[in-house]
Parts: sequence; structure tokens; C-alpha cells
Amino acid sequence: MKHLAIGVDIGGTHVSCAACDIQKQIYLADTFQSSQLNNQGSVQEIITIWADTIQRTLAQIGTENCLGIGFAMPGPFDYVNGIALFQGNNKKYEALYGVSIPHMIRQKLGLPDTFPIRFINDATAFALGEDCLGELKGSERSLAITLGTGFGSAFLSDHLPVVAGEEVPEFGCVWHLPFKDGNADDYFSTRGLVGRYEQLSGEKLPGVKEIAMRVDQDPKVQELFDDFGEQLALFLHTWITRFRAEKLVVGGSIARNFHLFEKKMNETLQSVGSLIQVESSKLLESAAMIGSATLVDPSYYKKVEHQLPLM
Repeated sequence: MKHLAIGVDIGGTHVSCAACDIQKQIYLADTFQSSQLNNQGSVQEIITIWADTIQRTLAQIGTENCLGIGFAMPGPFDYVNGIALFQGNNKKYEALYGVSIPHMIRQKLGLPDTFPIRFINDATAFALGEDCLGELKGSERSLAITLGTGFGSAFLSDHLPVVAGEEVPEFGCVWHLPFKDGNADDYFSTRGLVGRYEQLSGEKLPGVKEIAMRVDQDPKVQELFDDFGEQLALFLHTWITRFRAEKLVVGGSIARNFHLFEKKMNETLQSVGSLIQVESSKLLESAAMIGSATLVDPSYYKKVEHQLPLM
């Protein structure tokens, strides 16, 4: 019986994939492949790079051993039918608007029409990967956040995403919620940190990595990250409490600097009475691939399928 699946992580400027043994719950690190790409390219350019990257992993495990492919995909996206809904406000993959990704990927890889290709929100895929093999393993109720270009989040209960109901915000995500002069995505993201460092120092740096590298010579850097940790804790506290989350895992590119805001975040959570366990992701990018690969398991997909239209 086939028991290998490929998980694909679609990033803003790259595509990465790897195979997982979904029966034994093992991530096969040696099958990892990644490619850089221009997200403003044509449909053919983008799909060709995606398919070529997947093909390299597929060649390692053998198509005959692959049960299917799961994609961790940013929104807006029709996760049920695999139709891209990216438009100008996203500034990425705009050429794919209205395109059936499963049809084009099957065509490029020479796969039959019945070959399973499934999709889920990238932040939710990250949460599922952490639940399967990472920091959320063994917890019944948890919250996963990804901090980077945007602010992703996913609530999990009994290993399934929760996207509706009074315990979670609309769509089960927090990025769109009002915060300070804008929304949470404006503040808890790369552009938020870069913008606030510019306000503090008068200098605009290209990214969070460059800001963090100055922590030893510029006291404003630690001040910036202390504020980030404190405000993040205060913002999440309401939903942690309402959802009764036991664990919180932090991923995304900003999580590589978790040590700079971990202390302030934990202190603030304790000060408002939250006892949640906060962890930094060790799987990082691998988590989304593991999570999307789990969709290929038919029994699991049946449980999660009805939630996809709400993502």
C-alpha cells in the first residue's frame, strides 16, 4: 500500500517540498527540494518551477509510491477546488488568478486526473505540522502563529483546525483584527518591525535579520523587540483565554529571533494571568510541508474538508 505523500510549501519567492511517510509520521528530510522564483512571472513560468521542484522529490521516492501531493498555500485561495484567487492587493502570483492548480500540476507531471492534489492555508499547514511532529504534539488545544511577511495563525482542537464559532475570530485567523492604528498584520510583521525601527533610529533596514544583527551595538533594537513581545502577548491573550489554548508555537522568519522577544512575551502573558506554554518552532519551514502532506491521508482529509471553504 502507498504511504508516502509530498508536502509543498508555497512562499512569496520560493517553493519547497519534501516527502513524508504519513503512515509512520516521518519527515523524509533527504527528499527536500527548493527553488527560487519570481512571483510576478507568467502562469507557465510559475507552474513550471513548482512542477520541476516537485518532480525532483517525486523522482527520489518513485511516483508509484506516492499517494498524493498536499500544498500549503497563502490566501486568498479556493482550497476546495485548488483555484488561485490572488489579485493586485497581494502583490504576488497575480498571473495565477482563476487558474486550476491541480489541472496544471497533473499536466506538467504527467499524472492521472484522479491523482490526489489537495490544498490548505499555509499557516494552518504549519500548525498541523507542529501538531504532528513538533512543539504542539500531544496537546489537545493549541494556537500556532507565523510571523514574517504577514501574520498567520491557526487554532487547533483535537488535531483539527477551528475556523468558526465563538472561541475563535472570524475565519480562525487574527491578522485582520484591529490593532493600534491599523490591523494586527500591520504591526506583527516584517514591515511593522522595519517601520518602527526606522521611527526609532531614523534608518530603514531591509529586514528583521539586519535589525537583529545590531542588538549588541544599538539599544533601540532590544527596545523594539521588547515592545514586540509585550504587544504580541497582550494582543493574543484574549484569544488564548477564549480558546483555552494549552500551547502556543511561534514560527515564520521572525521566529529565528525569538530569543530577543521571548522573555518579554512570557513575562507579559504571566502578568495577565495566562499560563500558556510558549515555544519557538524547531521545524520552521518543514512544518508546513509536514502539515500539507497529512491532507493526503483520506481519513484525515474527510475530517478537515468541510472547513476548507472557511479558510
